[in-house]
Amino acid sequence: MITLPHSQRTSGILLHPTSLPGPHGIGDLGEVAYRWLDFLVTGKQQLWQILPLGPPGYGESPYAARSAFAGNPLLISLERLAADGLLDRNDLDAETGGAPDRVDWEAVAAFKEARLERAWQRFRGDSHPLRAAYQKFVEQSARWLDDYALFTALRTAHDGAPWNTWARTLVQRDAGALMQAREQFRAAIERVSFIQFIFWRQWGALKQAANALGIRIIGDIPIFVAHDSADVWADQELFSLDEQRAASVVAGVPPDYFSPTGQRWGNPLYRWDRFEATGYHWWIERFRAALASVDLVRMDHFRGFAAYWEVPGKEETALNGRWVKGPGTRFFQVLTAALGPLPIIVEDLGLITRSVRELRAALGYPGMKVLQFAFGDDATNPYLPHNYAANCCVYTGTHDNDTSEGWFATLPEAQRANVTDYLGLGPERLSEKLIRVALASVAEMAIFPLQDVLALGSGARMNVPGQGTGNWSWRARAAQIEPAHASWLGEQTALFGRVPLPDKEEDERSDTAY
Repeated sequence: MITLPHSQRTSGILLHPTSLPGPHGIGDLGEVAYRWLDFLVTGKQQLWQILPLGPPGYGESPYAARSAFAGNPLLISLERLAADGLLDRNDLDAETGGAPDRVDWEAVAAFKEARLERAWQRFRGDSHPLRAAYQKFVEQSARWLDDYALFTALRTAHDGAPWNTWARTLVQRDAGALMQAREQFRAAIERVSFIQFIFWRQWGALKQAANALGIRIIGDIPIFVAHDSADVWADQELFSLDEQRAASVVAGVPPDYFSPTGQRWGNPLYRWDRFEATGYHWWIERFRAALASVDLVRMDHFRGFAAYWEVPGKEETALNGRWVKGPGTRFFQVLTAALGPLPIIVEDLGLITRSVRELRAALGYPGMKVLQFAFGDDATNPYLPHNYAANCCVYTGTHDNDTSEGWFATLPEAQRANVTDYLGLGPERLSEKLIRVALASVAEMAIFPLQDVLALGSGARMNVPGQGTGNWSWRARAAQIEPAHASWLGEQTALFGRVPLPDKEEDERSDTAY
């Protein structure tokens, strides 16, 4: 069970940094993110949940990142680069175009890449004040950075083609070919390393500021990684690949709430026997890196550690798959032995069997309860608040759900009546009532997407599972995030006892001081 500071009851907001308002077509790690921290403080929220921070791959999905360790360059704040003397103010004045509430990924990438190149050219000299910090970062991050930087440079040189289509010597990671490539693309490799240095420097400063305000950040570790990633290219023997280094079997889920043909995610599956033979070294490093950048981790698709859905790589849907046993308790025991108690929230949604429930119970990790899943059944539905145990995290919805307002608007009449009866809906909006119910529940943690705090409709949805394009681009407009939202949220959070309790000894000292 996760031990929370001061109080066992806390709450927070789900919002990926890309969805923040900002001046350059996408949220970033600059001043707008620090203003977001102020909003959380005013709203008495102690948790900020984000999605994976990696450089997004297919469909701009953060769950298909090019690396499990790298950061997304598009989140870098150009204003902070200017403050570091790496850009001029006129580098920031141009507009990226596009709608203010959507990310135009292509336009943003072109805009930011040009300015990151200018910053890199200024930094290349030996005299910049950040040079020593950069060298230290490169040395400390070599385990993942060396491969990621080379992978990125090679992928650019191959016009973005997947790594298994490159020259055979590079695909097979021939030592001589890699040495030659490192020399040939030395400047490009150093540029990638510089950009990663800037990203993690800015993220580290933001996290430090959040922690100083009493806000803890919940990160997200996807269980699987993308095939076209530095991770798979660098450690091919750990993944199920065929002779052409394509995925021989891929991850997914059978038909579910989101899709009648299941979801074929396409991630290559792990060869768990080989991971175990290495002492799960790669996973230990992955968790170590995550816990250095966030305070808690949402473990995506936890049921895959009990059993995962294996789909033949050539299948177009996930229908013709099978369940395969996962690594189970032993995996988490090894990680805990190496890293200490893991501050994990497990995503135990979907088809949850007895073995999955037993695994979560044995490990003691809090699971997830999603209120949008609570009203299509009878009173025994495990997502209804009266059925919760305290060791869980309740959500009004997640990044994969419609917004609560959009969800309610499309429910069948009978189910809408069920929601109305259970919540006792009055003049308030549905999303407000759901937030109150989440806060009032016995769940130790309560999380709500910002879209629900703002009572936005389906147009603000972040992701539609199984939809390859058009996801991950929603942004909040600055005018939407009003002080009144923070005030209302703060009142409700205090009402239901989810604010930090003062330290008893400090209170006694204060009394004697007067």
